[in-house]
Amino acid sequence: MSSSSSPSFSSEPDLVFCDGSEPSMASIDHFDRLPDSLLLLVFNKIGDVKALGRCCVVSRRFHGLVPQVDNVVVKVDCVISDDDSPASASSASTSSDKTKSVISHFFRLVLSGVVKPLQVLGQFLGSKPKSLSLDDAHAAAVPGSDGSDVSHHSPTEVLKNFNEIRTLRIELPGGELGIDDGVLLKWKAEFGSTLDSCVILGASSILSSSSGASSLLSSGAKPSIGREDGNCGAAEDNGSIPDSFYTNGGLKLRVVWTISSLIAASARHYLLQQIIAEHETLESLVLTDSDGQGVLRMNRGQLEELRVKPLSASASANRTLVPALNMRLWYAPHLELPDGAVLKGATLVAIRPSEQMAKREASPDGNSWVSAAFEEPFTTAAKLLVKRRIYCLEMNSF
Repeated sequence: MSSSSSPSFSSEPDLVFCDGSEPSMASIDHFDRLPDSLLLLVFNKIGDVKALGRCCVVSRRFHGLVPQVDNVVVKVDCVISDDDSPASASSASTSSDKTKSVISHFFRLVLSGVVKPLQVLGQFLGSKPKSLSLDDAHAAAVPGSDGSDVSHHSPTEVLKNFNEIRTLRIELPGGELGIDDGVLLKWKAEFGSTLDSCVILGASSILSSSSGASSLLSSGAKPSIGREDGNCGAAEDNGSIPDSFYTNGGLKLRVVWTISSLIAASARHYLLQQIIAEHETLESLVLTDSDGQGVLRMNRGQLEELRVKPLSASASANRTLVPALNMRLWYAPHLELPDGAVLKGATLVAIRPSEQMAKREASPDGNSWVSAAFEEPFTTAAKLLVKRRIYCLEMNSF
């Protein structure tokens, strides 16, 4: 019997070169079959500007597509100070002349740990008057790729050639506020052309009496025993702030937390001006840090507001002027969370400009914007604190 051979089928399409020969499997570039829209979806999932810098040198096609990415993440590896340069010396001299006022003297005494990090942050985020191509972005992403060991570029420079950014996240290597080990301090601020709101959560220490403290550790807090606001455990908690809070430095510490957080937030906002001006497609901007200490957010409406109405700068520093504020404060000597962790001297401060507070009080949302400012387990901490007695304070513009 003669056997008939069954027809063979190939999953590959019929490709033929101009000379009539068929290409080998090795010569087919499967990426060429993908549409640009699909590649852009992949690049947007990558997000990280260093990885995108590497992608843009893979091929001419990638080089042309990377600038169209609309979701970009810039992770700052380190902040370089130019303290030894003549420009820095001149800047320091000018800054010294401006710090002769009483309020500046107070900041130098109480918030000395905040000033230098903010100056260095300004040097890093500030742009230089030169253009930067995506090849330069790749050089910044890959040490030694440009013939040198290290290449330093500011976020403003690296982002210059991205044309359609809608969502931008910049992550600093650490928070600006130098706080002691064991102290919890987190803040979240929203800005338009000026401060819209700020929520601050702090605790003098965290008791690691159970495994619940591990979740706080992963969020940037370090447990410490023995850092208390007086002998809070001995007094009955009736919902009010104890008298010892005013005499043992507890109130002064909260004032420092509040002012330093507002200074850090307004400095970050000031330094984002050029990025916002150069990227009109931006709809969401987040400037945070790897410690999770502070988060500045701007939505589409707030970004547009800043473009239309320029910010008012502080006369004493490179930061946005903080308007007159109304503040609400909640305090608990001990705050036990459902996961077993205990915050000692837990404090929550909700801040809005004085002119906005009356409108917000009439809002049906109530305090939901306060408790929603943080992620768990701090959302639960905020929800527990807002159920306690409210203390209202005011602060003048600075």
